[in-house]
Amino acid sequence: MELVTVEDIRAAAGRIEPVVVRTPLVPVGDLLVKPESLQRVGSFKIRGAYNAVARLRPAGVVTHSSGNHGQALAYAAASFGVPCVVVVPEGTPRVKTDAIRRHGAELVVVPPDRRLAAAAEVAAGRGLTLVPPYDHPDVIAGQGTIGLEILADLPDVEVVAVPVSGGGLVSGIAAAVKALRPRAAVIGVEPELAADAAESLAAGRLITWEPARTFRTSADGLRAELSELTFAHLCAHVDAVVTVTEDEIRAAMRHLATAGRLVAEPSGAVATAARLSGKLPRGLTVAVLSGGNVDPALLREVLQTADQE
Repeated sequence: MELVTVEDIRAAAGRIEPVVVRTPLVPVGDLLVKPESLQRVGSFKIRGAYNAVARLRPAGVVTHSSGNHGQALAYAAASFGVPCVVVVPEGTPRVKTDAIRRHGAELVVVPPDRRLAAAAEVAAGRGLTLVPPYDHPDVIAGQGTIGLEILADLPDVEVVAVPVSGGGLVSGIAAAVKALRPRAAVIGVEPELAADAAESLAAGRLITWEPARTFRTSADGLRAELSELTFAHLCAHVDAVVTVTEDEIRAAMRHLATAGRLVAEPSGAVATAARLSGKLPRGLTVAVLSGGNVDPALLREVLQTADQE
């Protein structure tokens, strides 16, 4: 299987430069955090979505998404003046569905186990180009630009911790980091309640978890399963995948808000959670904060818990 290369990632960086925020490395205690929550759509997803639309130049697009990729693709489609349809599972946070509509996309809500099939049906029925949230080389290359930025700002980085869902983010970052600094460890992080990537790496084969199992985690952006393409990238480039508990995710959200003044959704906090819970290797570490599109009521609940402790 052909993997994304650092040359692909560098080409993507040129395409997305007009719209992507060059996020800094923010010190939070002894950890450096890469806050992709500062992107104009609130997550890293703008990188891959915009790169795909910019390179493919489709007449219209459709995707399935837990929310953040849908926002990003809607924004990218609007930038190029083409229609966009986003299929989301029931239970997607309103903060994300409202943003998808705000960027001009049509929203289709389906049961969780229907999202992939429904997106494929829309693509076939309306003649739209399917731009999946992770299972596409252009998407992976766009996400990999985060790795280029980390290495430009911190050439001697020793550990890069990255949230894992469908695997597009960690695939792209790992491809960049391992090409330019092979000694650095790239560690994927996922919730214990959606740990298909950790199980797949341990077994040496792709293992999928059904939606009824992964939907137990509050990290709604990390419920997708790996694809053959992203699993191949993980096997080639990722040193390990570790898991964190729901309590550890919430503690990391509080820590980022109070110590770093950074808002993280549960999915965005898992890399920091792994560091705080001692699950990462020692060394100069960057944790990717992948998104900040958190439901306001959940954020309030998490912060109120901190006041009570």
